[in-house]
Amino acid sequence: MNTLLTLLLAGLSMVGPLAIDTYLPSFPAIARSLDASPLLIQQTLSMFLFCFAFMMLFYGTLSDSFGRRPVILISLLLYIAASIAGALAPSIGVLLVCRIVQGLAAGAGSVVGRAIIQDRFSGATAQKIMSHVMMIFGLCPAIAPVLGGWLQVGFGWRSVFWFLAAFGVLMFVAVQRMLPESLAEKDRHPFHPGVIAANYWKVLCHRQFLLLSVAVGTSFAGVALYIGSAAYFVMDILHLPETAFAWMFVPLISGMVIGSGLSGKFAHRTSRAAQVWAGFAIMLTAGVINVAYNSYFTATVPWAVAPLFIYTFGLALAMTPLSLLALEYFPNNNGLASSLQSFIQMILFALVSGLVAPLLFDSALKLAWGVLVSLVVSLLAWVWAQAGQAKIPAGASL
Repeated sequence: MNTLLTLLLAGLSMVGPLAIDTYLPSFPAIARSLDASPLLIQQTLSMFLFCFAFMMLFYGTLSDSFGRRPVILISLLLYIAASIAGALAPSIGVLLVCRIVQGLAAGAGSVVGRAIIQDRFSGATAQKIMSHVMMIFGLCPAIAPVLGGWLQVGFGWRSVFWFLAAFGVLMFVAVQRMLPESLAEKDRHPFHPGVIAANYWKVLCHRQFLLLSVAVGTSFAGVALYIGSAAYFVMDILHLPETAFAWMFVPLISGMVIGSGLSGKFAHRTSRAAQVWAGFAIMLTAGVINVAYNSYFTATVPWAVAPLFIYTFGLALAMTPLSLLALEYFPNNNGLASSLQSFIQMILFALVSGLVAPLLFDSALKLAWGVLVSLVVSLLAWVWAQAGQAKIPAGASL
């Protein structure tokens, strides 16, 4: 039963990343087909990301009031409709609207999925299941661009949106038939906007929750920095062809997958704090090696990408326990807390990949220093959170 739940939640968490990464190889074809400038095509991604992050603020709260299943199912219906409309879009304006709706609908599974885990499990079991979800989810960024390229070459860019619609239908049917409601009606919160706004404010004012969420987001910012710089890192710094992106993504993703798998195995054997410290030690080692290598040598494969594997391995060890430690401060408001945590992480990801990466992607050494600085910020947030652990008692309510 836990295996089925893990697969379902992993699939739901992949809805958003698939919509981000699968159509990237089709940018030139979309521009030609719809007679659009590269800037307009880029806006179909930017608007998706903005709407994706914005709605993460609300999905958890909506699921706290109306139940987990209804929120997921309705969001999937909107996502399917937007994907079909995107496949049929006659102009760039229509496609942009479709991407906006896709972005608004795509984040429900990942946010509500965390709340479902917290509803049904606790302690080491919750960590193990979340680690397994992350392990499967971690494959998505590596698979999606390759799949999108195949679809583009074989059937054209519209086939990518038909694929996204089909995946949405698959997840809708799976949730409808196999995912039971995890939040009983007696445990739901009335949908009162004033009370909800006050609860958001209280969560944001909780120092440990905010610091732990920032620790997760800034440690993941190292990955965001390389993803945002992927084209320049692979082609301009490593001087590899367009078909060689696997040199960067395979180390990134394999480190995340292996680390997530080990995090689940360690859940019953070590404390969460010990696992977080181990993850930070590994990430710090990778960051120092990366800076040292790029200070003295010209970036080449495989040495320039080996630290990325080490870094994401440590990140995966630390990220799950960090996330769960933050969510456990609010056991009666898992959805709201999950929404805020996801929003913080997504905003940090968007800021780093969109604003910081362009300042650093002309140099492998600058990128290495960027990762190390973001890691230091994350480590400071973790230490500060540990300095004042004023935990809300189990069963407390906002």
